[in-house]
Amino acid sequence: MTKIMFICHGNICRSPMAEFLFKDMTKKSGVDDKYLIESAATSYEEIGNPVHYGTKRKLAELGISVKGKQARKLMKNDYDKYDLFIGMDSANIRNMIRIFGGDPQHKVKKMLEYAGSGADVADPWYTGDFEAAFNDIYAGLKGLLRSTAGVEYDG
Repeated sequence: MTKIMFICHGNICRSPMAEFLFKDMTKKSGVDDKYLIESAATSYEEIGNPVHYGTKRKLAELGISVKGKQARKLMKNDYDKYDLFIGMDSANIRNMIRIFGGDPQHKVKKMLEYAGSGADVADPWYTGDFEAAFNDIYAGLKGLLRSTAGVEYDG
C-alpha cells in the first residue's frame, strides 16, 4: 500500500482538494485499495477548521464530498508513516523539510512535478481562483496515478 500525504499551508484549500480528488480518481480506477491518502498543513493557523467553501463547492460539482475533514498539522513523526509527501508550492516544500529535519529518503515532492512542471499550484486563498488550483492539481494527480499505479486516468 502506498501512503500519500498532500500538504499545503493551512490544509483547507489545496491539500484537501488533492486528497479527496485523488481518493475519487483511485476509486474510479479500481486501485483505491492500493493507497492510504490524507492531507495536512505546515502551519497551525487553520487546525480544526473545515475545508474552505471554495474547495467544497468545486469538489461538490464533481459529486465529491469532504464531509468530516478538519485541518490537521503535519508532524515530524509523519515522515516514518508515509511513503510520499506532496507539497503544493515551494514554501510548502521548505516547511516540510524544516518540520522533518531533512528528507533523507527523498519522500518530499512538489505536486506539479507529476505534470512535468516545476511550477507552484496557485493558492486560491489569495487568488480566489479555485478552478485554476483544481486544474493544476488534477494534472498533477493524473501524473501521480500514472507514476504510482501505472494507470492512465481519463475520467
